[in-house]
Amino acid sequence: MFRSVDDLALGGKRVFVRVDFNVPLDAERRVTDDTRIRESLPTLRKVLQAGGKLIVASHLGRPKGVDPKLSLEPAAGVLSELLGPSHEVLLADDCIGDGVRKMVKDQHSGQVVLLENLRFHPEEEANDPAFARALAENADVWVMDAFGTAHRAHASTAGMAPFVKERAAGYLVKKELDFLGPLLRSPSLPYVAVLGGPRSRTRSRSSRACSPG
Repeated sequence: MFRSVDDLALGGKRVFVRVDFNVPLDAERRVTDDTRIRESLPTLRKVLQAGGKLIVASHLGRPKGVDPKLSLEPAAGVLSELLGPSHEVLLADDCIGDGVRKMVKDQHSGQVVLLENLRFHPEEEANDPAFARALAENADVWVMDAFGTAHRAHASTAGMAPFVKERAAGYLVKKELDFLGPLLRSPSLPYVAVLGGPRSRTRSRSSRACSPG
């Protein structure tokens, strides 16, 4: 069972928060719906207010290797606007490696390090243990707040867990678990389930060109 971020002392610790910034972009690579970024704010602000060193990670779309069109740069701009001038958002050029380690080491209070698209590395979706360990090298605490990808056993959503001493659920995941828990344990009968999924794969090429998967 996950603990909540409220259950941890975060001050001075490197807090790796897995969010879901898989947002839609238009042809000019502008974010057309920032709902998922806004939903992450309570958890991110909690870490910042507690004095943690905030490292944010997400995927965007389904790149085949490094694809500049699927960089998280547009999401970084929106996050910076939402957090306001008191917090500087730094976009790393990768999600692992010496550059990221140095950026996290030099990170000042109030700064946010946003790692580059996790899926630029195929090891992310393969849940490669070495890649998961490399991500965990920059974390004292791992917070899972990407409910939309929680069903996927990827390196950042599952594989990191054994390599980080402290683990917790973010507020978004906790909220969803609080809603779903009673349905699994003792649901009130009768009830109605409304299911949804992706749009048909038969849609036109132009309609899906800038719609991250």
